[in-house]
Amino acid sequence: MTIAAILKHKGTEVTHVMPSATIAEVVHVLNARRIGAVLVCTERTELQGILSERDIIRALAERGASALDLHAGELMTRHVTTAKPRTTVAEAMSMMTCGRFRHLPVLEQERLVGLVSIGDVVKARLSQQESEVDSLKAYVTGAA
Repeated sequence: MTIAAILKHKGTEVTHVMPSATIAEVVHVLNARRIGAVLVCTERTELQGILSERDIIRALAERGASALDLHAGELMTRHVTTAKPRTTVAEAMSMMTCGRFRHLPVLEQERLVGLVSIGDVVKARLSQQESEVDSLKAYVTGAA
């Protein structure tokens, strides 16, 4: 199974903010959308970075309430690991586990085409394993 299959089911809508958005504005977006991270993009949706709840919590711990006046471009992670639609679910899971992050932007020819979370990847992997188990059960019982 590939990331493309996840995006086909999940959809390709991606929440993003401009680098000039304040952290207070980003917090509002995260809360309103009930998500854990936003991509930071230019007006033409060129990926600049990613900003997660963890990034915001760290800034609040270090700077207090004044962190809310900072801009997304100041707090975002600039070096973002990305996947391609043809990346396998197992590869994506490995990237996320090794990199210790929970959100993976998907690019095709340098164009943003989606975003998958660790939850999306785990759900896809479980579905894949359930299908394999069902196939093996059918084979063993002679139902295939």
